[in-house]
Formats: sequence, C-alpha cells, structure tokens
Amino acid sequence: MIGILIIAHAPLATALRECALHVFPDCATGVLALDVLPHDAPEDSLARAHEAMTALGTTEVLLLSDVFGATPCNVAQQLGDGLHTRLVAGVNLPMLLRSVCYRHESLEALAARAHAGGTQGVMPVGSTAPQNQIGQRHAPSHRDHQQ
Repeated sequence: MIGILIIAHAPLATALRECALHVFPDCATGVLALDVLPHDAPEDSLARAHEAMTALGTTEVLLLSDVFGATPCNVAQQLGDGLHTRLVAGVNLPMLLRSVCYRHESLEALAARAHAGGTQGVMPVGSTAPQNQIGQRHAPSHRDHQQ
C-alpha cells in the first residue's frame, strides 16, 4: 500500500494527520506528518523528511504539502524522484481523506484522486444545500442561462 507523507508549516501537518486518524483510525502506520518550524533549516527538514520516508516502510509515497514554493514544498520536491513519489501541493483535509481511502490504487491514480479531492472539497456554502448554491444571486435576465 502507498505511504502518505504530509509536509507542511507547523502545526498543519500534524493537525491534518490527527483529523485523518479521527476518521480512519487504522491508517496510523501509513500516514506520517512532518511539521516544518519557522526556525528550521531546510537541510534539517530534508533530513527529517528522509527519516519519515524510511519510517513509512513502503516503496511508493504520496507527498502532500501545503503551499507551492514554500519551504515544506521545496523539501518535498527534493525528496521526490518522479518514479516512486508524487507531490501534490495545496493539501487540505478533503484531499487527505480521499488519499487515505484510495491508497491501494497506483501512485499516479492516487495523486490524481488527491488533487480531485482537494479541489472538489472547496466550495462556497450558504444556508441552502450546496447543489442549490450555484445559481446567480441577482434577478435572472433573458441573457442568463444554465448549463
């Protein structure tokens, strides 16, 4: 099964992992978190990330990071070899939960599911059901149409 390593600004990685364990208590060994502190040198974070990859004990790892271009993502990029790892930036809880559910799929498919879960999990929410919130908030005109 594919391992998942969350690398993010502290305390986000640990918080996301704890949320995933709340929903899926049996995923503890396959999902690890690495919190990058503001004072951590990138080299130290990279060394800790290598240790976490080893601790996962899997040949393939999905790397999830919070902000593209920030230190945690840069560390994750240095871990990735393109063959046995995939990196998805912009981690959120829907992305992580989707990833945990589909760890049995191929690494490529898992990365695609993670991306889709993160994207589909973000939506505006109002006082009505989500499927009714897509319409305009103004009076309809003859130029408006629905697809």
